[in-house]
Amino acid sequence: MQRHRRRLTAAAVFAGVAVLATGCASTAGGAAPPATEAATERIAVTYPHGIAVLDGATLETVKEFDTEEFTRVNPFGDGRTIAVTTSRGFQMLDTAKPALTDLTIPATTAGHVVAHDGKTLLYDDGTGGTTILDTNAFSGGYAAAPTGERHKAASAHHGVSIALEDGTLLTTVGDKTARTGAEALRPKNGGWEQIAVNAQCPGIHGEGTAKGDATVFGCEDGALLFKDGAFTKLAAPAAYGRMGNAFVSPTSPIVVGDYKNDRDAEGYLLNAVTLIDTAASTYRVVDLPPAVQYTFRDVARGPGDLAYILATDGSIHVLDPSSGEIARSFPVVEPWQGPAEWQDPHPAIKVRGDVAYVTEPAANSVHVVDLASGKVLTTARLKHTPNEIAVASD
Repeated sequence: MQRHRRRLTAAAVFAGVAVLATGCASTAGGAAPPATEAATERIAVTYPHGIAVLDGATLETVKEFDTEEFTRVNPFGDGRTIAVTTSRGFQMLDTAKPALTDLTIPATTAGHVVAHDGKTLLYDDGTGGTTILDTNAFSGGYAAAPTGERHKAASAHHGVSIALEDGTLLTTVGDKTARTGAEALRPKNGGWEQIAVNAQCPGIHGEGTAKGDATVFGCEDGALLFKDGAFTKLAAPAAYGRMGNAFVSPTSPIVVGDYKNDRDAEGYLLNAVTLIDTAASTYRVVDLPPAVQYTFRDVARGPGDLAYILATDGSIHVLDPSSGEIARSFPVVEPWQGPAEWQDPHPAIKVRGDVAYVTEPAANSVHVVDLASGKVLTTARLKHTPNEIAVASD
């Protein structure tokens, strides 16, 4: 691996390494690793048949692991663990040691992983089952599978679940032929009691929780908002106006979503976003400049509750969700084309603190970008072509 470094300011170093070597304090989203392990920011990057763990500041490859041809990586929420989706289920990657552990939460078809407010939920598309675990479940190590609550959907489907601060479980509704909406459940007598349901969200996909635990799901004709114990359907301006992914900040009431209004459009590039104000229960679509085309991997929330869009022109475009305006742009990678299939390697962005981690598959590279200045702080050339990327964030 070749590395090219620029001088990092003290502020950039502390932003890029949010969890120091002396350990980290517990937060609502997780807990400190065992005292025997030094903890630094770690990045997991997938490539065909493997995963590389990188140091978050230097991008040095700490260790590589053999795995299946295509895997997905999901932060467990404890600042250390990455849940790797494999054909056997959710396999835990300890980025601190590092080690691809033998501990796997079984799943027929491992799907979404959602960490929120001290709970991490694993969804099995093959059974419709949700496993609900404490986010700090691995604070004592990975010797045994943790115990947690379970929920089983009436029918298996490609779904997602999230646990809110007050104990409410939100989970999607559907079957193998269609996904139609979501329900809200509360624990009761060892089971679950439905408190609200909405079946007006065709093709429901993706979720995000904004300020005040207001939660949004994407629909093929708008979005579904849950707050104050009730669902509200927010309609898109077009009969087909699909939102499939929500990008959120816990300190902002505005959800930024992707948007597609042509069901038959080829490829995966998008050129508009949805802006959902969960406080006002409003939904609007903002068309982006022609050069700002992106995929589901290319949007992240960051400093100032802004949205950072990595576009095919190679630049990060900074979107102000309050106004829908592009505030500024700065080049990071070479221009690129959209993928033929969504699984194919193409640039991705993840934000941690004041820095972004950006992949550039065409150059087998990963970059650390200072979002305040727009400067590339560090670049590492990998031995493999990077595909998915995850930050072991808390």
